[in-house]
Amino acid sequence: MGLGAFSNIVQGKTGNPWLAGLGLLAFNSLYLTVIWSAFSPKLRDTRYPVVALGVLTVITFAIALGFGGSWFLFFPLLSLASGTVRALRGRKLALWLITLSGTAGFLSGWHAGDPSDSFGVGYGTFLSGMVTSTVLSLFDTIQELRATRQELARSAVEKERLRFSRDLHDLLGHTMSLVVVKAEAVRRLAPRDLDAALAQAADIEAVGRQALTEIREAVTGYREGSLSTELDRARSALEAAGIEAVVRQAGPPLPPQAGALLGWVVREGVTNAVRHSGATRCEIAVHADEERVRLTITDDGRGPVSSGAAPTAGRTWFRDRDPGRDGDTTGTDSADGAATPPGTPGPVGGTGLKGLTERLAAAGGTLSSGPDGRRGFRVTAELPVGTGEMTETERLTR
Repeated sequence: MGLGAFSNIVQGKTGNPWLAGLGLLAFNSLYLTVIWSAFSPKLRDTRYPVVALGVLTVITFAIALGFGGSWFLFFPLLSLASGTVRALRGRKLALWLITLSGTAGFLSGWHAGDPSDSFGVGYGTFLSGMVTSTVLSLFDTIQELRATRQELARSAVEKERLRFSRDLHDLLGHTMSLVVVKAEAVRRLAPRDLDAALAQAADIEAVGRQALTEIREAVTGYREGSLSTELDRARSALEAAGIEAVVRQAGPPLPPQAGALLGWVVREGVTNAVRHSGATRCEIAVHADEERVRLTITDDGRGPVSSGAAPTAGRTWFRDRDPGRDGDTTGTDSADGAATPPGTPGPVGGTGLKGLTERLAAAGGTLSSGPDGRRGFRVTAELPVGTGEMTETERLTR
Protein backbone atom coordinates (compact mmCIF):
# COMPACT_ATOMS: atom_id res chain seq x y z
CA MET A 1 0.00 0.00 0.00
CA GLY A 2 2.98 2.30 0.41
CA LEU A 3 4.57 1.44 -2.93
CA GLY A 4 2.65 4.19 -4.71
CA ALA A 5 4.06 6.87 -2.45
CA PHE A 6 7.55 5.36 -2.66
CA SER A 7 7.33 5.23 -6.49
CA ASN A 8 6.30 8.89 -6.65
CA ILE A 9 9.30 9.85 -4.53
CA VAL A 10 11.73 7.89 -6.74
CA GLN A 11 10.23 9.28 -9.96
CA GLY A 12 10.22 12.83 -8.60
CA LYS A 13 6.45 13.19 -8.88
CA THR A 14 6.22 14.32 -5.25
CA GLY A 15 7.26 17.78 -4.19
CA ASN A 16 9.96 18.03 -1.54
CA PRO A 17 11.19 14.45 -2.11
CA TRP A 18 13.59 14.58 0.82
CA LEU A 19 10.84 15.64 3.18
CA ALA A 20 8.53 12.99 1.71
CA GLY A 21 11.26 10.35 2.15
CA LEU A 22 11.70 11.34 5.78
CA GLY A 23 7.92 11.16 6.28
CA LEU A 24 7.82 7.69 4.71
CA LEU A 25 10.72 6.53 6.86
CA ALA A 26 9.08 7.93 9.99
CA PHE A 27 5.78 6.23 9.18
CA ASN A 28 7.40 2.85 8.54
CA SER A 29 9.49 3.07 11.71
CA LEU A 30 6.52 4.01 13.90
CA TYR A 31 4.31 1.42 12.23
CA LEU A 32 6.80 -1.36 13.05
CA THR A 33 7.17 0.04 16.57
CA VAL A 34 3.41 -0.14 17.20
CA ILE A 35 3.14 -3.68 15.84
CA TRP A 36 6.21 -4.92 17.76
CA SER A 37 5.11 -3.38 21.07
CA ALA A 38 1.53 -4.66 20.60
CA PHE A 39 2.81 -8.25 20.35
CA SER A 40 5.57 -7.97 22.96
CA PRO A 41 4.59 -9.77 26.20
CA LYS A 42 6.39 -7.11 28.24
CA LEU A 43 4.97 -4.04 26.47
CA ARG A 44 1.55 -4.97 25.09
CA ASP A 45 -0.27 -4.19 28.36
CA THR A 46 1.57 -0.91 28.97
CA ARG A 47 0.99 2.60 27.61
CA TYR A 48 3.87 2.27 25.14
CA PRO A 49 1.77 0.93 22.17
CA VAL A 50 -0.85 3.64 22.71
CA VAL A 51 1.75 6.43 22.75
CA ALA A 52 3.44 5.00 19.63
CA LEU A 53 0.04 4.79 17.91
CA GLY A 54 -0.68 8.43 18.79
CA VAL A 55 2.58 9.57 17.20
CA LEU A 56 1.88 7.37 14.16
CA THR A 57 -1.54 9.01 13.82
CA VAL A 58 0.03 12.47 13.76
CA ILE A 59 2.56 11.40 11.10
CA THR A 60 -0.18 9.80 8.98
CA PHE A 61 -2.34 12.92 8.96
CA ALA A 62 0.70 15.08 8.22
CA ILE A 63 1.94 13.13 5.19
CA ALA A 64 -1.58 12.52 3.82
CA LEU A 65 -2.55 16.19 3.98
CA GLY A 66 0.92 17.32 2.87
CA PHE A 67 1.27 15.14 -0.23
CA GLY A 68 -2.25 13.81 -0.98
CA GLY A 69 -2.98 11.22 -3.66
CA SER A 70 -1.63 7.75 -2.87
CA TRP A 71 -0.48 8.97 0.55
CA PHE A 72 -4.08 8.59 1.79
CA LEU A 73 -3.60 4.82 1.53
CA PHE A 74 -1.58 5.03 4.73
CA PHE A 75 -4.86 5.47 6.67
CA PRO A 76 -5.83 1.76 6.25
CA LEU A 77 -2.34 0.88 7.53
CA LEU A 78 -2.90 3.14 10.53
CA SER A 79 -6.22 1.38 11.13
CA LEU A 80 -4.54 -2.01 10.87
CA ALA A 81 -1.96 -0.99 13.48
CA SER A 82 -4.79 0.27 15.71
CA GLY A 83 -6.41 -3.18 15.64
CA THR A 84 -3.33 -4.75 17.22
CA VAL A 85 -3.30 -2.49 20.31
CA ARG A 86 -4.95 -4.31 23.20
CA ALA A 87 -5.86 -1.13 25.05
CA LEU A 88 -8.26 -0.22 22.20
CA ARG A 89 -10.21 -3.49 22.10
CA GLY A 90 -13.98 -3.38 22.29
CA ARG A 91 -15.99 -0.15 22.31
CA LYS A 92 -12.92 2.09 22.33
CA LEU A 93 -11.66 0.53 19.11
CA ALA A 94 -15.08 0.78 17.42
CA LEU A 95 -15.38 4.51 18.23
CA TRP A 96 -11.80 5.13 17.14
CA LEU A 97 -12.23 3.29 13.81
CA ILE A 98 -15.51 5.07 13.04
CA THR A 99 -13.89 8.44 13.71
CA LEU A 100 -10.70 7.57 11.81
CA SER A 101 -12.44 6.08 8.77
CA GLY A 102 -14.92 8.96 8.56
CA THR A 103 -12.15 11.55 8.80
CA ALA A 104 -9.93 9.72 6.30
CA GLY A 105 -12.79 9.35 3.81
CA PHE A 106 -13.79 13.01 4.12
CA LEU A 107 -10.22 14.29 3.72
CA SER A 108 -9.55 11.97 0.75
CA GLY A 109 -12.71 13.05 -1.09
CA TRP A 110 -12.15 16.71 -0.28
CA HIS A 111 -8.52 16.63 -1.43
CA ALA A 112 -9.18 14.70 -4.66
CA GLY A 113 -12.59 16.20 -5.37
CA ASP A 114 -13.93 12.69 -6.08
CA PRO A 115 -16.59 11.10 -3.81
CA SER A 116 -15.52 7.61 -4.92
CA ASP A 117 -12.10 8.14 -3.30
CA SER A 118 -13.87 9.12 -0.11
CA PHE A 119 -15.82 5.84 0.07
CA GLY A 120 -12.87 3.62 -0.88
CA VAL A 121 -10.45 5.09 1.67
CA GLY A 122 -13.06 5.27 4.42
CA TYR A 123 -14.27 1.70 3.88
CA GLY A 124 -10.74 0.30 3.62
CA THR A 125 -9.71 2.12 6.79
CA PHE A 126 -12.60 0.77 8.86
CA LEU A 127 -12.38 -2.79 7.48
CA SER A 128 -8.62 -3.12 8.09
CA GLY A 129 -8.86 -2.34 11.79
CA MET A 130 -11.96 -4.46 12.42
CA VAL A 131 -10.61 -7.55 10.66
CA THR A 132 -7.28 -7.31 12.45
CA SER A 133 -8.91 -6.87 15.84
CA THR A 134 -11.35 -9.74 15.24
CA VAL A 135 -8.65 -12.17 14.16
CA LEU A 136 -6.42 -11.31 17.11
CA SER A 137 -9.36 -11.59 19.51
CA LEU A 138 -10.03 -15.09 18.18
CA PHE A 139 -6.40 -16.01 18.74
CA ASP A 140 -6.60 -14.74 22.32
CA THR A 141 -9.80 -16.72 22.89
CA ILE A 142 -8.15 -19.88 21.59
CA GLN A 143 -5.22 -19.36 23.94
CA GLU A 144 -7.59 -18.87 26.88
CA LEU A 145 -9.50 -22.03 25.95
CA ARG A 146 -6.26 -24.00 25.80
CA ALA A 147 -5.20 -22.66 29.20
CA THR A 148 -8.65 -23.48 30.61
CA ARG A 149 -8.52 -27.01 29.22
CA GLN A 150 -5.10 -27.57 30.75
CA GLU A 151 -6.32 -26.24 34.09
CA LEU A 152 -9.38 -28.50 33.97
CA ALA A 153 -7.15 -31.46 33.17
CA ARG A 154 -4.90 -30.66 36.13
CA SER A 155 -7.95 -30.28 38.37
CA ALA A 156 -9.35 -33.62 37.20
CA VAL A 157 -6.03 -35.32 37.93
CA GLU A 158 -5.91 -33.80 41.42
CA LYS A 159 -9.49 -34.91 42.17
CA GLU A 160 -8.73 -38.41 40.93
CA ARG A 161 -5.61 -38.57 43.08
CA LEU A 162 -7.64 -37.45 46.10
CA ARG A 163 -10.31 -40.06 45.41
CA PHE A 164 -7.71 -42.78 44.96
CA SER A 165 -5.86 -41.81 48.15
CA ARG A 166 -9.11 -41.93 50.13
CA ASP A 167 -10.02 -45.34 48.70
CA LEU A 168 -6.56 -46.72 49.40
CA HIS A 169 -6.60 -45.21 52.90
CA ASP A 170 -9.93 -46.86 53.72
CA LEU A 171 -8.85 -50.16 52.15
CA LEU A 172 -5.58 -50.44 54.04
CA GLY A 173 -7.07 -49.12 57.28
CA HIS A 174 -9.77 -51.78 57.31
CA THR A 175 -7.40 -54.57 56.32
CA MET A 176 -4.71 -53.71 58.87
CA SER A 177 -7.30 -53.33 61.63
CA LEU A 178 -8.72 -56.75 60.83
CA VAL A 179 -5.24 -58.30 60.80
CA VAL A 180 -4.45 -56.75 64.20
CA VAL A 181 -7.71 -58.01 65.70
CA LYS A 182 -7.18 -61.55 64.42
CA ALA A 183 -3.55 -61.52 65.52
CA GLU A 184 -4.69 -60.61 69.04
CA ALA A 185 -7.16 -63.48 68.86
CA VAL A 186 -4.34 -65.84 67.87
CA ARG A 187 -2.28 -64.66 70.84
CA ARG A 188 -5.19 -65.24 73.24
CA LEU A 189 -6.17 -68.63 71.84
CA ALA A 190 -2.74 -70.16 71.27
CA PRO A 191 -2.08 -71.23 74.91
CA ARG A 192 -5.40 -73.02 75.35
CA ASP A 193 -6.90 -73.82 71.89
CA LEU A 194 -4.32 -74.43 69.19
CA ASP A 195 -6.85 -75.40 66.53
CA ALA A 196 -8.84 -72.17 66.99
CA ALA A 197 -5.60 -70.19 66.92
CA LEU A 198 -4.58 -71.89 63.67
CA ALA A 199 -7.99 -71.06 62.19
CA GLN A 200 -7.50 -67.39 63.06
CA ALA A 201 -4.00 -67.51 61.54
CA ALA A 202 -5.45 -68.96 58.37
CA ASP A 203 -7.94 -66.08 58.32
CA ILE A 204 -5.03 -63.63 58.60
CA GLU A 205 -3.41 -65.26 55.57
CA ALA A 206 -6.66 -65.08 53.61
CA VAL A 207 -7.17 -61.43 54.56
CA GLY A 208 -3.64 -60.59 53.47
CA ARG A 209 -4.06 -62.31 50.12
CA GLN A 210 -7.40 -60.60 49.57
CA ALA A 211 -5.85 -57.25 50.47
CA LEU A 212 -3.11 -57.73 47.89
CA THR A 213 -5.73 -58.51 45.25
CA GLU A 214 -7.80 -55.44 46.17
CA ILE A 215 -4.76 -53.18 46.13
CA ARG A 216 -3.83 -54.40 42.65
CA GLU A 217 -7.38 -53.82 41.46
CA ALA A 218 -7.47 -50.38 43.06
CA VAL A 219 -4.20 -49.39 41.40
CA THR A 220 -5.40 -50.53 37.99
CA GLY A 221 -8.71 -48.69 38.46
CA TYR A 222 -11.00 -51.73 38.27
CA ARG A 223 -11.95 -52.07 41.93
CA GLU A 224 -15.70 -51.98 42.58
CA GLY A 225 -16.95 -52.22 46.15
CA SER A 226 -19.74 -54.63 47.05
CA LEU A 227 -22.12 -54.12 49.97
CA SER A 228 -22.71 -57.83 50.47
CA THR A 229 -18.96 -58.50 50.55
CA GLU A 230 -18.40 -55.72 53.06
CA LEU A 231 -21.23 -57.01 55.26
CA ASP A 232 -19.63 -60.48 55.32
CA ARG A 233 -16.26 -58.98 56.20
CA ALA A 234 -17.83 -56.80 58.85
CA ARG A 235 -19.48 -59.82 60.49
CA SER A 236 -16.15 -61.67 60.48
CA ALA A 237 -14.24 -58.72 61.92
CA LEU A 238 -16.80 -58.11 64.67
CA GLU A 239 -16.91 -61.76 65.70
CA ALA A 240 -13.11 -61.96 65.76
CA ALA A 241 -13.08 -58.94 68.09
CA GLY A 242 -15.57 -60.56 70.44
CA ILE A 243 -18.45 -58.28 69.39
CA GLU A 244 -21.84 -59.79 68.68
CA ALA A 245 -22.69 -58.99 65.06
CA VAL A 246 -26.30 -58.54 63.93
CA VAL A 247 -26.79 -57.87 60.22
CA ARG A 248 -30.24 -57.21 58.75
CA GLN A 249 -30.94 -56.46 55.10
CA ALA A 250 -34.35 -55.83 53.57
CA GLY A 251 -35.65 -54.53 50.28
CA PRO A 252 -34.88 -55.02 46.61
CA PRO A 253 -31.29 -55.49 45.35
CA LEU A 254 -29.28 -52.29 45.15
CA PRO A 255 -27.57 -50.92 42.06
CA PRO A 256 -23.82 -51.65 42.08
CA GLN A 257 -22.96 -47.98 42.46
CA ALA A 258 -25.14 -47.49 45.55
CA GLY A 259 -23.82 -50.71 47.05
CA ALA A 260 -20.24 -49.56 46.47
CA LEU A 261 -20.74 -46.31 48.36
CA LEU A 262 -22.57 -47.96 51.24
CA GLY A 263 -19.85 -50.61 51.36
CA TRP A 264 -17.33 -47.87 52.16
CA VAL A 265 -19.57 -46.69 55.00
CA VAL A 266 -19.80 -50.20 56.43
CA ARG A 267 -16.03 -50.68 56.14
CA GLU A 268 -15.19 -47.39 57.86
CA GLY A 269 -17.86 -47.73 60.55
CA VAL A 270 -17.05 -51.31 61.53
CA THR A 271 -13.30 -50.66 61.54
CA ASN A 272 -13.69 -47.84 64.04
CA ALA A 273 -16.25 -49.74 66.12
CA VAL A 274 -13.89 -52.70 66.43
CA ARG A 275 -10.92 -50.62 67.45
CA HIS A 276 -12.37 -47.89 69.64
CA SER A 277 -15.95 -48.45 70.76
CA GLY A 278 -15.46 -51.02 73.51
CA ALA A 279 -18.84 -52.38 72.43
CA THR A 280 -20.22 -55.89 72.97
CA ARG A 281 -22.89 -55.71 70.28
CA CYS A 282 -23.02 -54.03 66.86
CA GLU A 283 -26.05 -54.00 64.61
CA ILE A 284 -25.96 -53.21 60.89
CA ALA A 285 -29.31 -52.65 59.17
CA VAL A 286 -29.92 -51.99 55.48
CA HIS A 287 -33.43 -51.05 54.35
CA ALA A 288 -34.10 -50.22 50.70
CA ASP A 289 -37.18 -49.31 48.72
CA GLU A 290 -37.75 -48.18 45.16
CA GLU A 291 -36.38 -44.68 45.76
CA ARG A 292 -33.90 -44.63 48.66
CA VAL A 293 -31.75 -46.92 50.77
CA ARG A 294 -30.97 -46.38 54.46
CA LEU A 295 -27.98 -47.90 56.27
CA THR A 296 -27.55 -47.73 60.05
CA ILE A 297 -24.64 -48.98 62.14
CA THR A 298 -25.39 -49.04 65.88
CA ASP A 299 -23.22 -50.27 68.75
CA ASP A 300 -23.50 -50.26 72.54
CA GLY A 301 -20.13 -48.62 73.15
CA ARG A 302 -19.26 -46.40 76.04
CA GLY A 303 -20.57 -43.11 74.57
CA PRO A 304 -18.97 -39.84 73.52
CA VAL A 305 -15.99 -38.27 75.24
CA SER A 306 -17.36 -35.37 77.26
CA SER A 307 -16.08 -31.92 76.42
CA GLY A 308 -17.11 -28.38 77.03
CA ALA A 309 -18.00 -27.74 73.41
CA ALA A 310 -21.05 -29.19 71.79
CA PRO A 311 -20.18 -31.89 69.27
CA THR A 312 -20.50 -31.02 65.66
CA ALA A 313 -23.11 -33.02 63.84
CA GLY A 314 -21.58 -35.88 61.96
CA ARG A 315 -18.15 -35.76 63.70
CA THR A 316 -18.75 -37.04 67.26
CA TRP A 317 -18.73 -40.71 66.31
CA PHE A 318 -15.45 -40.45 64.44
CA ARG A 319 -13.87 -38.22 67.05
CA ASP A 320 -14.28 -40.94 69.66
CA ARG A 321 -13.16 -43.71 67.36
CA ASP A 322 -10.56 -42.10 65.16
CA PRO A 323 -7.28 -43.88 65.93
CA GLY A 324 -5.09 -41.16 64.52
CA ARG A 325 -4.99 -37.73 63.11
CA ASP A 326 -6.72 -36.98 59.79
CA GLY A 327 -8.93 -40.03 59.95
CA ASP A 328 -6.09 -42.57 60.01
CA THR A 329 -7.48 -46.02 60.54
CA THR A 330 -4.27 -47.95 60.27
CA GLY A 331 -4.09 -48.44 64.00
CA THR A 332 -0.86 -46.54 64.77
CA ASP A 333 -1.93 -43.89 67.22
CA SER A 334 1.26 -43.33 69.13
CA ALA A 335 4.34 -41.57 67.88
CA ASP A 336 6.33 -44.81 67.77
CA GLY A 337 3.70 -46.50 65.61
CA ALA A 338 2.41 -48.87 68.31
CA ALA A 339 -1.10 -50.10 67.84
CA THR A 340 -3.68 -48.50 70.12
CA PRO A 341 -5.64 -51.04 72.19
CA PRO A 342 -9.33 -51.32 71.47
CA GLY A 343 -11.40 -48.89 73.48
CA THR A 344 -8.81 -46.11 73.52
CA PRO A 345 -10.23 -42.86 72.10
CA GLY A 346 -8.20 -41.08 69.48
CA PRO A 347 -7.57 -37.38 69.06
CA VAL A 348 -10.26 -35.03 67.91
CA GLY A 349 -10.53 -34.65 64.14
CA GLY A 350 -10.30 -36.90 61.12
CA THR A 351 -11.10 -36.90 57.44
CA GLY A 352 -12.55 -40.42 57.03
CA LEU A 353 -16.10 -39.37 57.83
CA LYS A 354 -15.66 -36.08 56.02
CA GLY A 355 -14.61 -37.85 52.84
CA LEU A 356 -17.54 -40.25 53.01
CA THR A 357 -19.94 -37.38 53.70
CA GLU A 358 -18.67 -35.52 50.64
CA ARG A 359 -18.96 -38.59 48.42
CA LEU A 360 -22.52 -39.35 49.54
CA ALA A 361 -23.52 -35.69 49.22
CA ALA A 362 -22.21 -35.62 45.63
CA ALA A 363 -24.51 -38.57 44.89
CA GLY A 364 -27.51 -36.88 46.54
CA GLY A 365 -27.22 -38.75 49.83
CA THR A 366 -26.53 -37.88 53.47
CA LEU A 367 -24.40 -39.26 56.30
CA SER A 368 -24.82 -38.43 59.99
CA SER A 369 -23.48 -39.85 63.24
CA GLY A 370 -23.73 -39.32 66.98
CA PRO A 371 -24.63 -40.87 70.33
CA ASP A 372 -27.48 -43.37 70.35
CA GLY A 373 -29.31 -42.72 73.59
CA ARG A 374 -27.37 -42.94 76.85
CA ARG A 375 -24.88 -45.46 75.54
CA GLY A 376 -23.59 -46.37 72.16
CA PHE A 377 -23.28 -44.72 68.79
CA ARG A 378 -25.20 -44.68 65.55
CA VAL A 379 -24.12 -43.93 62.00
CA THR A 380 -26.86 -43.34 59.44
CA ALA A 381 -26.36 -43.13 55.67
CA GLU A 382 -29.12 -42.49 53.13
CA LEU A 383 -28.73 -42.64 49.38
CA PRO A 384 -31.09 -42.40 46.38
CA VAL A 385 -31.25 -45.49 44.20
CA GLY A 386 -33.21 -44.06 41.27
CA THR A 387 -31.51 -44.52 37.91
CA GLY A 388 -31.50 -40.80 37.19
CA GLU A 389 -30.01 -39.90 40.56
CA MET A 390 -27.21 -42.47 40.44
CA THR A 391 -25.25 -40.93 37.56
CA GLU A 392 -22.97 -39.00 39.84
CA THR A 393 -22.63 -41.99 42.16
CA GLU A 394 -21.47 -44.12 39.27
CA ARG A 395 -18.84 -41.56 38.35
CA LEU A 396 -17.57 -41.39 41.95
CA THR A 397 -17.25 -45.12 42.39
CA ARG A 398 -15.35 -45.80 39.16
